[in-house]
Amino acid sequence: MLPLPLPRCVILATLPLLMDSVIQALAELEQKAPATEAGHSAAAWLLTAQGSGTHSPLYHFLLEGKSLNTTELDPPSLSPELRGLMGEVARHSVQDGKEYGVVLAPDGSTVAVEPLLAGLWAGLQGHRIVNLSLESTATPPDAGVTFPDLGPTSPGLSDASPDVTSGDVRAVSPNVSTKDTDVRATSPEVRPGSPDVQASSPDTKAKLPTAVDSLLVVTLARGLGLNFLQGPQTWNHSGLGTEGCWDQLSVPRTFTLLDPEASPLTTAFLNGALDGALLGDYLSRTPAPRPPLSHLLSQYYGAGVAGDPGFRSNFRRHNGAALTSAPSLTQQVWGALILLQRLEPAHPHLQGMSQEELAQVATHATKEFTEAFLGCPAIHPRCRWGAAPYQGRPTLLKLPLGFLYVHHTYLPAPPCTSFESCAADMRSMQRFHQQTRGWSDIGYSFVVGSDGYVYEGRGWHWVGAHTLGHNSRGFGVALIGNYTAVLPSEAALLAVRDELPRCAIRAGLLRPDYALLGHRQLVPTECPGDLLFNLLRTWPHFDKNVKPRTARRASSRSKRRPPPTILLSTDLQ
Repeated sequence: MLPLPLPRCVILATLPLLMDSVIQALAELEQKAPATEAGHSAAAWLLTAQGSGTHSPLYHFLLEGKSLNTTELDPPSLSPELRGLMGEVARHSVQDGKEYGVVLAPDGSTVAVEPLLAGLWAGLQGHRIVNLSLESTATPPDAGVTFPDLGPTSPGLSDASPDVTSGDVRAVSPNVSTKDTDVRATSPEVRPGSPDVQASSPDTKAKLPTAVDSLLVVTLARGLGLNFLQGPQTWNHSGLGTEGCWDQLSVPRTFTLLDPEASPLTTAFLNGALDGALLGDYLSRTPAPRPPLSHLLSQYYGAGVAGDPGFRSNFRRHNGAALTSAPSLTQQVWGALILLQRLEPAHPHLQGMSQEELAQVATHATKEFTEAFLGCPAIHPRCRWGAAPYQGRPTLLKLPLGFLYVHHTYLPAPPCTSFESCAADMRSMQRFHQQTRGWSDIGYSFVVGSDGYVYEGRGWHWVGAHTLGHNSRGFGVALIGNYTAVLPSEAALLAVRDELPRCAIRAGLLRPDYALLGHRQLVPTECPGDLLFNLLRTWPHFDKNVKPRTARRASSRSKRRPPPTILLSTDLQ
C-alpha cells in the first residue's frame, strides 16, 4: 500500500509555486524507484499520498484500483521542502477568491497540478475503456435509446480492436475497485479522436454512450460535467476560464482570481486538464521504455516534446482542439456523469437526473468549453507581464465596437518567442508610452507575441491610444515585430484573424459585421508593414473601401478637432 496522506498543516511548502519545483519532485522520486516503474510510481504517489485522488470514488475506480500495487515509496525519501510543496499543490480547489493547487509555468501560464498528474497516471496505464452497461447482459438503461458504435462516438474507442477489453460498470458502492469490473488497458496505439471524428449519426442527442475513456474522464470530462450540473441558469454565466494574478512572479506563493465568483473550472484548471490529456495521450502511444516524467514535463514546458516546438504548453489550446471533436467530448462528458451517478448514488446534483438531462448538461458543457476556451486565444492579463498602473482616469468604451485595427510594433523589431522576452517587450513599450510620450498607459488594446499568447494592454473595456481619431470606435491589436518584409508566425496570425475577433463577437464586445483595417488606412504611416498589410487585404473582414488617402484627410481633421472620447492627440508609429 502507499503511504498515508500528508496533512497540509504538518509541513508548509517553502519552495515557490513553480512548475520547475513539481518537475524537481518528480525527478527526485524517479531516482529512487526502479527504472521500469519510476514514472508510474511517481505520478501515483504524488496523487494518492498527498490526499488528492483518494477523495474521489471516480479517481479510485479509474486509476487507483490498478496502480496501488505499484512500487511503494517511503514519503521521507522526498525532501521535506518538496513534500511540503506537493502537499500544497496536489489537490485543486477554489475558496474565497483564491485558487489553490496551482503553479506558475515557464510560459507564463498557471497550471493546476491535480488534473495534470491524473492525466499522466492514466496515460501510463493506456487508454482504459470502461463499459457503462448497467447489467451484465448489456441491456440499455433507457428503453428505446439506440447505442452508437464505440469507435465513432467515443475518442480512442474501437470495438473492432482485439486489444480493447471492457468491463461492466454496474451500480456499485463508492469503494468499488477495478478488480470487481475487469477493466483493462487498451493498446498503446489507440489515441483519442482527431478533429474529424464525428458521431455515428447526426442524431447524437439520442445516442447513449456505452463506454468512456478514463484519460479524458479524469482530466476534462468529469470537471466539465460537474460544473454544469447546477442547471441552465449557469450555462451562460458559468465562470469558465477565469484568470488570476500571482502575488509575485519571481517567488509566487498566492494566486488570486480576477473574478471572486469564479467556478472551479478556472483557466489554471483547464490548462492542467489539457496538459494532462495531451501528455497522457502521448505516453499511451509511446512504446516502452517511456521517457521519465520529469524529462517529459521539462520538454513540454520548455522547447517542446522530442524537439517538436509545436508540442508544448504554449499551444495547448490548439493541440487540445485537435485531440478530440465536440461530438466525441460530449459523449465523454455524458458518460462521465453516468459513471459518477453509479459510483456516487447520493451525489446531491445527480440524484434523480434522467439521461436526457445528463445529455443536456454534457452538450452545454462541451459547447461552452470548445467555444469559450478552446476557441479563444490564451490571454495573459496585465498582472502577468508586470504592467505599471494606469496613470489618470480611463474612459469606458461603448460596446460592441465595429472595428479592429491591426498594427505592428516596429520596435521592438524582433518577434518575441518566449514569455520572458514578450513580457519584457510589453513593459518596455508601456514605459515608452507613459514616460516618453506622456500617455496614460500602453496604447494598444491587445498585443500578440510569437510565443502563442496574446497580452492584455488596455483590454476590452477601455479606450486605447492606437489609431488617432478612431480609438473609441475599434480595438487596436498590435503584433510584436517589424513586418515590412517578413510575416508574423502562423499562430500569431491565427489569433488576430480568427480567435480574438471570434471570441469578442461571442462575448458581445465586437459586432459580427466588424471591419478590419490596417493602421495605414486611417493614419499616414507605414504600419503595419507592407508584407503584413498585403496579407490583411486577403482576410474576410478587411475593408478595401477605406483608402489610405481618404484616411489621411480624416486624420488631418482629427488632429485639428479630436473627438472628446479620444484620450490622446498623438499617433503611434
